[in-house]
Amino acid sequence: MGRCFMRPVTAQQRALLAGTFLLRDTGEQPLAFLLSDPRLTWERAPKGAVIYSPHVFRRCLGVVLSGRVQVEKGPLIMSVLEPGDLFGAAALFCQAEDYAATLTARSPCELLLLSQQLVEELIARFPQVGRNYVSYLSGRIRFLTGKIDALTAGSAGQKLAQYLLASARQGWAEAECSSTGLAKRLGVSRASLYRAYDALDEAGLIRRVGKRIELLDEAGLSHFNGGPAPMDADRERTE
Repeated sequence: MGRCFMRPVTAQQRALLAGTFLLRDTGEQPLAFLLSDPRLTWERAPKGAVIYSPHVFRRCLGVVLSGRVQVEKGPLIMSVLEPGDLFGAAALFCQAEDYAATLTARSPCELLLLSQQLVEELIARFPQVGRNYVSYLSGRIRFLTGKIDALTAGSAGQKLAQYLLASARQGWAEAECSSTGLAKRLGVSRASLYRAYDALDEAGLIRRVGKRIELLDEAGLSHFNGGPAPMDADRERTE
């Protein structure tokens, strides 16, 4: 990553930090304590820089202040982090010698890093921070469960529905890779992926707007069991 930097915290950054999972609804005190602590590290990462990898990481909880960060597990893009998103929880309170994923800057990024000791003290001083952290971890479990469901669901339509549910933010999902990449991730052909999009659209469950997808009926998506009819294996492999 780039060099550490310090500068006065802007009102926009304070609002961003106050709205993170960790500090949400905790009042001004935890944020003031955090920003005054010398263990807090501010860093820049140029586009393409590896922020965390399985063998190069720190026992820190990170916050994306600006830019976008891609999270990969092997060949799979798991998610793309936006300003205000947290990362690095898998490195805390764990003795494993490797990290669970690779994080790469999709664009120039500014990052805030909280050491494990600082996170521990925040939780000890401010119980709501601890509750928020547990809630955040529970959300990550649900997110990863959704990713597993997307990979193990039956039809292409079911896999796509689960993927969209796991990737959605405030009722919208955005493809994190090309159609070819998404098809490979879901284990279907590209043609089957297109038919799955059409099936969800025709069922009134989604609405496509360019690269963005509006989830019109999340309950319907979670129970979707339709989709394109299965094709013979030889044709699937050639598409």
